[in-house]
Amino acid sequence: MNKKVCKVLTLIVFISISFSHTTAATNATAEKEKVIYLTFDDGPSKLTPAVLDILKEYDVKATFFLIGNQIKGLEPIVSRIYNEGHSIGLHSYTHNISRIYSSSEVFINEMSKTQEEIFKVTGTRPNILRFPCGSIRRLNIPFLNEIHKHNFKIYDWNAYMSDGENAKASPEKFYREATETTVKLHPIILLMHCDYGHKNTIVALPRVIKYYKDKGYDFKTITEDTPEYYFPIKRK
Repeated sequence: MNKKVCKVLTLIVFISISFSHTTAATNATAEKEKVIYLTFDDGPSKLTPAVLDILKEYDVKATFFLIGNQIKGLEPIVSRIYNEGHSIGLHSYTHNISRIYSSSEVFINEMSKTQEEIFKVTGTRPNILRFPCGSIRRLNIPFLNEIHKHNFKIYDWNAYMSDGENAKASPEKFYREATETTVKLHPIILLMHCDYGHKNTIVALPRVIKYYKDKGYDFKTITEDTPEYYFPIKRK
């Protein structure tokens, strides 16, 4: 698999940018409503069904940002994600960082190829995407305009497990990060992973879900109607 491990940038001020939707009033409303989006990157993999089993057991939905070249041979898993009511997004075709960000044209092509692979399985072409390793220091106004020109919408995160940094860290660490350490803004968009090495993420997941259920959170999926959320844009 031609893929580099992403290092989550912890020293970031997470800002929700949605020029037509995000205001102090709507942020206050969102916090009062206690909304959380569970999101999983880097699937599908043979571990993804274990995530789906937990989501089904707890009757919550999530959003899966898929890598296009991993779909072949795992089509039943993608079908299950779709058929069980979860949302599917684009996470590039190769996850090859140096290639993906070599030009906006390559980036768009990677997302479009993944869109077509998902269409072959589900009959739908999702337009929500997540930058591999996040949009920080990669997104600028011309790039954003090009992405929007192709009707794609961007979703970073404002809370995370560091499983993308060290998949073998303890489930307790992941639970603490997902419920306390990294949670700063609302609604919560929680980054997790369901690639082949993320067994401890699966161990932590039930406790994370139970925590937010007990706190009265509403579990939602990211769709094209969800206001975009991306890191601060490069101005030059």
